[in-house]
Amino acid sequence: MPINVPNKLPAIEELKNENIFIMEESQASHQDIRPLRVALLNLMPVKKVAETDLIRNLSNTSLQVELDLLYMDEHRSRNTPQEHMEVFYKTFGEVKHKKYDGLIITGAPVELIEFEEVDYWEKLCEVLEWSKSNVTSTLHICWGAQAGLYYHYGIKKYPLAKKAFGVFDHFITDRKHPLVRGFDDIFPAPHSRYTENRLEDIKNHPDLTLLAWSEKVGSNIVLSNDNRQIFISGHLEYNPLTLKNEYDRDIAKGIDIEIPQNYFPENDPAKNPVIRWRAHANLLFTNWLNYYVYQVTPYEW
Repeated sequence: MPINVPNKLPAIEELKNENIFIMEESQASHQDIRPLRVALLNLMPVKKVAETDLIRNLSNTSLQVELDLLYMDEHRSRNTPQEHMEVFYKTFGEVKHKKYDGLIITGAPVELIEFEEVDYWEKLCEVLEWSKSNVTSTLHICWGAQAGLYYHYGIKKYPLAKKAFGVFDHFITDRKHPLVRGFDDIFPAPHSRYTENRLEDIKNHPDLTLLAWSEKVGSNIVLSNDNRQIFISGHLEYNPLTLKNEYDRDIAKGIDIEIPQNYFPENDPAKNPVIRWRAHANLLFTNWLNYYVYQVTPYEW
């Protein structure tokens, strides 16, 4: 089944060229089924790239997904045209009366700022609180995961000595959880962040389960014991060139940044990166939609 997205969203043509099944609202409205209602709160600066990456992963299941794109109106995006925001995005105030089967909260380039100093922190807290009663399952990614862990469980973030940047191997801690069904014993995932949640803080919290971790970059997949909150510290949704684009951007700005680890062949940025995480990205989003959303969400909220 396809994912149902707003008519004329720029991601549609790019994903159709990749042979990914995308259905516009006008076509989906004629299908007599109950789609899963998922909201994507996009906090990334280049919103078109983030929305395309996540739609790509959400579309690879037998479930039809109806997607609402959300943004924080307290923060004006400098990297996405306002016209795009006005046409395709909604504010939280426009949808907070609704019930959603799933919610995705992306990362954001604010991790070195204290949570309370982020200009939309109060509104994000409102979203996180609202999700407890209006969303079946919430998937938090990168800074979104750190924000969720801090708000819901008091787990703090700490600065790293250097940026966790590259593709790293991770270990599964408990195969009984459907979220990691089909995962290999060791799987790769991209990371791009300057801060971390410490493993001991997560392991010692009685309401959290550490599902996947890395010897080099720490936690990767954390699950609340009620299965309603999922926290991903890496970026399995990343497309093949995202880390390269981030590296090139930082070099152009004169930032002292290391080459992303385990990404370019022979550590040479002139060569095309090797993609090793695509299969596990598909598994993660498919398992989430199936086992943590579709199987447990009520037909009528």
